[in-house]
Amino acid sequence: MLYRDPGETTDGVEAVLSSQLSVVGSGRIVDEWIVWLAPGSNPAHVRWAMGSKIGAAAAGIALVLVTAMGVRTMVFGQVRTERLPAPALDEQNPTAHSETAVLAGGCFWGVQTTFERIKGVEKTWAGYSGGSKETANYAAVSSETTKHAESVKVVFDPRKISFGTLLRVFFSVVADPTQLNRQGPDVGTSYRSVIFYTSPEQEKIAKAYIAQLDAAKVFSRPIVTQVVPLEAFYEAEEYHQDYAEKNPDNPYIQVCDIPKVHALQKEFPELFQEYHGR
Repeated sequence: MLYRDPGETTDGVEAVLSSQLSVVGSGRIVDEWIVWLAPGSNPAHVRWAMGSKIGAAAAGIALVLVTAMGVRTMVFGQVRTERLPAPALDEQNPTAHSETAVLAGGCFWGVQTTFERIKGVEKTWAGYSGGSKETANYAAVSSETTKHAESVKVVFDPRKISFGTLLRVFFSVVADPTQLNRQGPDVGTSYRSVIFYTSPEQEKIAKAYIAQLDAAKVFSRPIVTQVVPLEAFYEAEEYHQDYAEKNPDNPYIQVCDIPKVHALQKEFPELFQEYHGR
């Protein structure tokens, strides 16, 4: 069961779906279009985008009906709410006033809205990393053929918060680093977990922290987060920036992203700051 993206016409979405998925039907509930997929279809490149709580409630009813019919639906992921151990290796006595981290951990809406609420973070951008400039757009990335990952560029003050602490939050409440090429309901390589390091020190800290967590068996499965050098970061379309702040009633945001923010506030109250958009 899938929903159209913001700004898309229903015809456009149905055209995309019919070219890549097996569609068995569609219908309208309130103001939202719902598309049913045949069993075995992979809805990797489509995301919810509904605009009202009424629509969300209707979708919930539809979800039960579709599940009862045996039709494949999107799988909900669980948000971690565990405060992980601090990294043993981290930045020491930094003197720079600004540093950049680029992280990918599923849909960039949730990653961005969480990192915006961390003290010491100065600015964030949703975007794409891992592929070429020519394919750095949402339509292309959603095809899962571009090598891009939905990513977030985080500019922070290392004197106020360290790179290792950002990774601690990332693994604790933002992403599940044991999920390969997916995060929760979003499936595909564009939703893979990646640390795009911007310096040799970041590389060393990231690899050491992953080894530390694996050795402590903090997770029930091995961490599959990639640690690779940042070649380029391309800003996403404007409507993706601060998407969660602009669309708080979107059921995807309510189900998948707001819990991340609540987990941050609960597990890291000393790091939490309010954020109300740019």
